[in-house]
Amino acid sequence: MMSIPAGAGALDYTPCCYGSARSVFRGPECDLSGPYLAMLGGSVTFGKYVPQPFPALVEKALALPVANLAMPQGGPDAWLADPVALRIAARARLAVVQVTGAEGLSNPLYRVHSRRNDRVLGPTPALRALYPDLDLTEIHFTRHLVQVLQRQDPARFAEAVTILRETWRSRMLQVLTALPDVLVLWLVAEDAAQDPLFIDRALVDSLRPHARVLALRTSAAARAAGTTGMIFPETEAQQAACLPGPAAHAEIAAALAGAIRAQLEMATGAA
Repeated sequence: MMSIPAGAGALDYTPCCYGSARSVFRGPECDLSGPYLAMLGGSVTFGKYVPQPFPALVEKALALPVANLAMPQGGPDAWLADPVALRIAARARLAVVQVTGAEGLSNPLYRVHSRRNDRVLGPTPALRALYPDLDLTEIHFTRHLVQVLQRQDPARFAEAVTILRETWRSRMLQVLTALPDVLVLWLVAEDAAQDPLFIDRALVDSLRPHARVLALRTSAAARAAGTTGMIFPETEAQQAACLPGPAAHAEIAAALAGAIRAQLEMATGAA
């Protein structure tokens, strides 16, 4: 079972478990006995370093329990590896699925850890054939791997990115088809070097026949707030600076609550 690490100066995420789910999630535990919402995502939806992440703020805004099923450094592979969590999301009145990067998936070129999807378990023969001139034995994280591949040969890297994007779409469709009512949350990056990596509008739009999509870019003011209000050990300051802080989470929650309310009303009217 995956744990949520904590140490000196770390935020208390009040970890909780749901039945026989393989993962430990951010608490407090959601009451699943009545109507509820579910949110699948990575570190952003989990709310790493943020005392009140957007799932908690949406719960307050809509007065509807929210099960935060996000996993730090997680993505579609992590969600699909935990069928209990996926069933919880499927039973929700609506499931929100955060768009995560295309690099964090097992694919024809390399394999990632089933729950910590930022960790490379090893290259495949296809990647070794594509990059026979590279020693990949000391590369352990996906972002490092794609940076090395890009520096080595942009032309071959473009071929690799195509494979990653195709894998991402296939895996996302697996997730979406498992959820009866779903809203995809795409937090649009300022530039292509930011998370979610290798995701663009055309790729996200390809999901629209299967789910509604909320594309959202946080304001310049929220981004400028940086780590203000975040809680983290000094040793993790660099990681915290790469994630949205409380001001951004408040904006995400406001937009998301409105989109969820509209989608629930639409579903009620169609019933």
